[in-house]
Amino acid sequence: MRLKNLSLACLALLASACSPPSPPASTQQEAAASAAGVTKPDEASLADGGFEFPAIPPIMVPSLVGSGPAQKQLEASMQALIDPVAGISVRPANCATDGGLVNESGFTNVDAAGNLRRIGKEGVFEVASDGSGLAVTDEDVVQVNPDGSGRIVNGAGTFEVKADGSGTYVGEFGHIALDGKGGGSWVGDFGNIENHGDGSGRWVGEEGSIEVRADGSGRWIGGPEGIAENRGDGTGTVGAIAREVRMAPLPPLPPAGRFPPLDKFRPSGAPCGFVVTLSDKVLFDFDKAQVRADAGKVLDVLATALGKVPGSAMEIRGHTDAKGSNDYNQDLSERRALAVVAALRQRGVAQDASARGYGESQPVAPNTVDGRDNPGGRQLNRRVEIFVRT
Repeated sequence: MRLKNLSLACLALLASACSPPSPPASTQQEAAASAAGVTKPDEASLADGGFEFPAIPPIMVPSLVGSGPAQKQLEASMQALIDPVAGISVRPANCATDGGLVNESGFTNVDAAGNLRRIGKEGVFEVASDGSGLAVTDEDVVQVNPDGSGRIVNGAGTFEVKADGSGTYVGEFGHIALDGKGGGSWVGDFGNIENHGDGSGRWVGEEGSIEVRADGSGRWIGGPEGIAENRGDGTGTVGAIAREVRMAPLPPLPPAGRFPPLDKFRPSGAPCGFVVTLSDKVLFDFDKAQVRADAGKVLDVLATALGKVPGSAMEIRGHTDAKGSNDYNQDLSERRALAVVAALRQRGVAQDASARGYGESQPVAPNTVDGRDNPGGRQLNRRVEIFVRT
């Protein structure tokens, strides 16, 4: 796919519905407490919840980068696997002058530098000295304004970008709208994700309806208990007939990303290949480096796809979140990268591939938000990347 981690997400309805009924007041003091609305249950009477709310997936910022023929061929071969919510994606790769991978969005289909007006086999380019202008190629139509706003139409979809980072994307993976201030929405086959930019949000999809409020409270309808209410104070209820349980406050949603400004046509690096990203949950059990048996189908399709595209080199790159020590995460990322290399070699590809672990050093999302754990961000950071240099 062409969306970047990338990677990568009404709530006032809970205001009066989250408190359980008070026990009957047998004394004047109890009656006064009940009248005052003091209904928090006795800590000793609470049972453990035994479950966690699913993390609302972060809204992914679409990549503005076009894709070359090799990546298009790979995507066609992997079409059954590509799923932005599950964490399987393909994106173009840019490399700096030293050959290192550049993890940066931008328009990279144009290799022109400076001001020009050119008509040739690559397309038509009219570029002003400030980097604004128009480019029309077989793959893209790009209009860039001096303030960084503009419009892109390519195989990934249609992008409308404003100078403040807001904008919209409409394409194969649904409709994304970002307000440039941390809020946004993403509507696709997986459901509807809303991020209000203040730590609150909602996801209506395969897990049911999940709501998170900025104060750590929330509601989950459609889970294993049917309905769960979280008050945000360490307590909550589960079940159609409410049962009091301990329940950790919900972590705030990280702000949604911004569209990068279209401030120039010249790339920060040169196109050099593509990167396949696989979320750790696709391949591994938690905290393990052995490829799960049920990941075989994914690896079979991936190996077949990689065998059809030319590449001068391949690097398998392991990444973790920031839980645990640096040394432990570095070792885990290296072992996972080696495990993927071995699995691909068994399938007849990646014979000359290298494996490298990066530990927690290259996150693509925040591991914490305002000092609190961010499960959605950590999930994006736990990944294996296959960098194919073309």
